[in-house]
Amino acid sequence: MRERARAYYELMDRRRSVRQFSADPIDLDVVREAIRTASTAPSGAHKQPWRFVMVTDPKIKHEIRVAAEAEERETYAHRLSDEWRAALAPLGTDAHKPYLDYVPAIIVMFRVDYELGPDGSRSKNYYVQESCGIALGMLIAALHNAGLATLTHTPSPMNFLAKILARPKNERAFMLLPVGYPSADCRVPDLARKPLAEVLVER
Repeated sequence: MRERARAYYELMDRRRSVRQFSADPIDLDVVREAIRTASTAPSGAHKQPWRFVMVTDPKIKHEIRVAAEAEERETYAHRLSDEWRAALAPLGTDAHKPYLDYVPAIIVMFRVDYELGPDGSRSKNYYVQESCGIALGMLIAALHNAGLATLTHTPSPMNFLAKILARPKNERAFMLLPVGYPSADCRVPDLARKPLAEVLVER
């Protein structure tokens, strides 16, 4: 058990968020299996309040890019506080997201705030935000375990995603994840993670 725990830690410690993707095709069945894995996450009252939309159509990817960049330009120009801007500076991020046009797949995860019956009736979902957060973490881990790179992208507000992807009114965009291989010239920030002693408290 210790060996497995250590090996999994070492695997996940090699994960990095990628902002330079290759256009090389990927096996979409691998992505489907990662989404299936994410769907095993625990959820409030076992409601499984998530929906994953996998986008591979170039026209839809371009629509997403145009809308995401519009929101990002507004964010970088007017919404970021000085403190937030300083925190982002080491990452070298900006409003340009060209990879959304050519990355092989984009997963848009939606949170399902309530269920809609065929007759229009509603039934409540519980702990939706927490449940989706757990499933998202499992999705990222599953993609990394399979050898694919991704990036958590939250162009805010994300209402445009429900419109572009024709999602019903009970679904709200939770996260946008480009998925593919890193480009040959991909660079990632040289970041150190907090040591265990800083994140674990034992009593």
